[in-house]
Amino acid sequence: MTDVIIIGSGPAGVSAALYAARAGRSVCVVSQGTGALEKAEKIENYYGFAEPVSGKELAAQGIAGARRLGVEFMTAEVVWLGLDDTLTHYIVETPAEKLAAKSVIMATGATRQSAPIPGLAPLEGHGVSYCAICDAFFYRKKAVAVLGAGAYAVHEAEILARTSASVTLCTDGAEPEVSVPEGIHVETGRVAAITGTDKVSAVRFADGSDLPVAGVFVAYGVAGSADLARKVGLPLAGNAIQVQDDMSTAMPGLFAAGDATGGLLQIAKAVYEGAKAGLSAAIYVQKKK
Repeated sequence: MTDVIIIGSGPAGVSAALYAARAGRSVCVVSQGTGALEKAEKIENYYGFAEPVSGKELAAQGIAGARRLGVEFMTAEVVWLGLDDTLTHYIVETPAEKLAAKSVIMATGATRQSAPIPGLAPLEGHGVSYCAICDAFFYRKKAVAVLGAGAYAVHEAEILARTSASVTLCTDGAEPEVSVPEGIHVETGRVAAITGTDKVSAVRFADGSDLPVAGVFVAYGVAGSADLARKVGLPLAGNAIQVQDDMSTAMPGLFAAGDATGGLLQIAKAVYEGAKAGLSAAIYVQKKK
């Protein structure tokens, strides 16, 4: 079992890894890339660089420093986070395996914007959901749809398939990025709208056809920090995870840092919060021994 698993390898995640590792903890960072930082062409407002540096170079330098201290980096998509059955440690699930940790730090950045599909936003909370494990209970023996084409969407569909009458993966014109289990229907047509007056009644496609459903679950791309927070019941302020001064959340041993906590979306803030989260997680693990 790893002492600390960090979800996200941006500035907050890598900073957390550095501080937790220096405190003597075993650390694994799980991510699919450095996110928004890697796309930054020039950064010239960060301490220590006389000339502008690209986000890609800054990210590479940070990761190299963490590797030097023994931090393990794993390229994988996190599709679920929660406590194990004994409630003594955390499970971080990827499409390929389940990882166990004494403490977890969420640093996957700000949550993505929902797709601009007509009817989606107005029906949030009235049949439109962003968390299968949270809301599957309300759709027992009912038809539901999942919007998305990746591993995260398929994972949400698998959860719903246990109790719902039928589950349709609506990929909005794309082919599924991963294998879809038997029993989950796939609809590759373009999604034009989510229909319904007081509650969801159907997914409407660009060809004018309707898929009657009682619920629509949004699972585009990969699970962000807010998505994972909802799965474990953490309180959110909008899409920002609520944290204490030590970056702890409402669940013992679970911390958050960087853009995931809202506020100033800057590298300096992410690095600072990552450092606090890494130290806090290390202290938490030490006290559990």
